[in-house]
Order: sequence, then structure tokens, then C-alpha cells
Amino acid sequence: MLLPLKAKTTVTTNGSDAILARLLDLHPKLVDLSLGRVERLLASLGNPEQKMPPVMHVTGTNGKGSTLAFLRAILEAAGYRVHAYASPHLVYFHERIRLAGNLITEVHLEAVLEECERANVGHDITFFEITTAAAFLAFSRTPADIVLLENGLGGRLDATNVVARPALTGITPISLDHQQFLGDTIGLIAAEKAGIIKPGVVCVSGPQDPQAQTVLQSKADDVGAPLISHGANWSMQSSDAGFEVQLNGEVIALPKPNLIGPHQFSNAALAVVMARHLDGFKITDDHLRHGMTHADWPARLQRLHHGPVINALPDDCDVWLDGGHNPDAGQALAAHAAEASSDRPLYLIAGMINTKDPVGYFKPLSQVAKSVHCVTIPNEVASVSAEDLAATARRAGLVAFSASSAADAASEIAKTITGPARVLVCGSLYFAGHILRTHE
Repeated sequence: MLLPLKAKTTVTTNGSDAILARLLDLHPKLVDLSLGRVERLLASLGNPEQKMPPVMHVTGTNGKGSTLAFLRAILEAAGYRVHAYASPHLVYFHERIRLAGNLITEVHLEAVLEECERANVGHDITFFEITTAAAFLAFSRTPADIVLLENGLGGRLDATNVVARPALTGITPISLDHQQFLGDTIGLIAAEKAGIIKPGVVCVSGPQDPQAQTVLQSKADDVGAPLISHGANWSMQSSDAGFEVQLNGEVIALPKPNLIGPHQFSNAALAVVMARHLDGFKITDDHLRHGMTHADWPARLQRLHHGPVINALPDDCDVWLDGGHNPDAGQALAAHAAEASSDRPLYLIAGMINTKDPVGYFKPLSQVAKSVHCVTIPNEVASVSAEDLAATARRAGLVAFSASSAADAASEIAKTITGPARVLVCGSLYFAGHILRTHE
């Protein structure tokens, strides 16, 4: 999963940076959904996707990474060796690939990237496709008990969907995102996500929009896959003390999740239900409880303690970082802010890329934030300019300003606050990655 902040100093990059830069030039489009190119490359590599440990494949719109973080914590608590693949990375590419619990080393990463580059012999292939093949190559050669595989984009034509028969699939809540690639309705997007549902393989689904649920059930029925749906087959109830998962007449009492925000109860519950449906693995309630309190997932309501933004603010101001970037993420953050920030005003520092819906993201936050200072994400060609993002935020109902950097935004906020306050740095995983590079 993503790199725990405490481990960042152990990762160095040398040759892999140059290789990754070359791989970016192999296809003119950053996103071009297809399975043909990656299937060709995997065949030339000896089909490593067929030689990996059992795979748990997860797709959805929001919560994929958090759900996999809970799953990894549960499985590792049970003593299993866990491979994991997630994207995008925040700071180092190594964050995308975990081998038996550890981040892939620089030497190993260089070796599998170069092998994939040679096998591809200059053919047209996207960056995500060839790096996914590299991950599969590493997974196939390192002993482990299970692979946690996060879908990249969509599902049906995503490079990760070459795994013909996973041990289990999971689908987190589906909402509008990446409409330019997946379709402009919940139903169309759900049809793409449903592409990971495989014949005879159990699929566990989180809370879904009724339109998405209809599509998922239809796909499951068509291919003969048991669908374990929220509402029909399982449910969750949270409280101040923790939460309960109701499954097949059983009530599983669990502590409050380690990851912050009311939306994390749903992600944690989905992970619990998935773990309970994983055949051949011995997972007890103690393992489930340990997973809830030991999951790690940077840039998901993560508190920052060092760096330029912290230095620019008074000591009684706490700073949080979140990489959520679509309307549902904005709603989740607003819900958390309404619950947690009643004792202190909330200020936003935001950066976003131009494939997102900033009005939809900002609208719920306009009900809980005093203002937003918008920043152009450094070294990101797809970034919305600070000025344009501020204009959009105003249309969503926020008092909005532009700033030259996150630290300058914090300095401006510091001039307006008179007591304890809360600052949320938000809007994009790319922005979150920039902040982590300069703040931890």
C-alpha cells in the first residue's frame, strides 16, 4: 500500500527514475483503456499474472485504497504475507508495490522495469500498463500468501483486470468520477466497474447508489457470481465507541477505525466482510479488531506536524491533509468537518487537476469552511491555475483567494485567525504528494 510516513527515509531512487521517465514516452496518451497491449506484454513475459498468489481485486470510486489498507492490516495480523499494488503514488513510485509486506527495493524495481522494457521492444503501451506488468512480475517471483490488487481506472478494460480468476472481488461505493473515460452516468460507470466480476467468484459490494446496484446485480447474475451486497446481505452500524457489522445473522463488534472520518467506518466494514468471505484463510475476530486499529493510509485525513505550512501558522492551529478529489470526497470531508470542527473554524488550502469537478467538490465544503486559498500544484501540467480554481470555488459558494504556494496560503490564513483553528490541505492526490515531499 502507500508508504507509511515513518518509512520514507528508507527509500532512495536512482536508476528507476530514468527507466520510469522512458516508459512515459511509450504511449501518447496517459489514459487509454484497453487490455490488448498489456496482454501482449504479459505473454512475452511468460504470463506472470497466472503465477501469482491468490488475488483480492478491488474497484470502485471512493475508498479503494482505504479498504485495501484495512485488508492488509487484517491479513498481516493473521500472520499472512501480503503483496499489494496501489496507485497513484504520493512521493515515490515504490509506494505502488509491496512485496510480502515491504516496499519493493530500488534494485528489485529497476530489474523488473528493465525486464518489462526489454520484453515490450518499443511497442505502444501506457505507463500504467507496463508498470502493472512489472508489479505482476515481482509478485510472481516473491513468495507470499495473497495479493491485494487495486484497480487503476474503471475495471472492465483496466490493466489489472487481466487476472482471470481472483480469489475474491470487492467494489467500493460508485459515484461520478473520470466521466471522460467511463461515462457520464452512475449506470455507465458501474458497468465499467462491474467488469471485475468474474464467473463463480464471490464479489462483495459496499453501499451503492440504486442505479449502480442494479447494474452490479445484473452483471453478477449474468456471469454466475455470488454478490454479497450491502443492505441485502450485510450492514454496519457505527457509534462513538466503534461499530458493528451484521453478517449472516452474526454481529461482529469492532473498535473505531484507525483511519479518520465517518466514511472510514464503511470502508472498514467492507474490508471485514471481504475478509470473512476469503476461503482458505483463517481470520479471527481478534485479527479483524487489530486491522481496524493498525491500518495505515497516508493523505487520508492525515495530520501534519512539520513543514512550511505548519511553520506559517500559530501553534494552536492543527493541519490536516487529504487527497480526495471528487464530489463524494468533498461530501465525506464536509461530514467529518461538521462532526469534528465545531470548536474551531475550518480553512482550506486546495489544489486540483483539470479532470475533476471542483464545483461538485467544493459545494459541500462551502457549508463548513470559512474560506479556501487556492494553489497551482507545482510541476503538474494538469493543474488548474490558482486563479481559475479560486473563481470556481466562489461559484460553489466559498470565500476564495489565490496564493502562490501552500506556505503563502497558510501565511494569509494566519493573518485572519484569532484563536484555535483547523486547516485542511486538500483537493488532489497530486497536491497531497507535493505537500508530503515538503512537509515530512
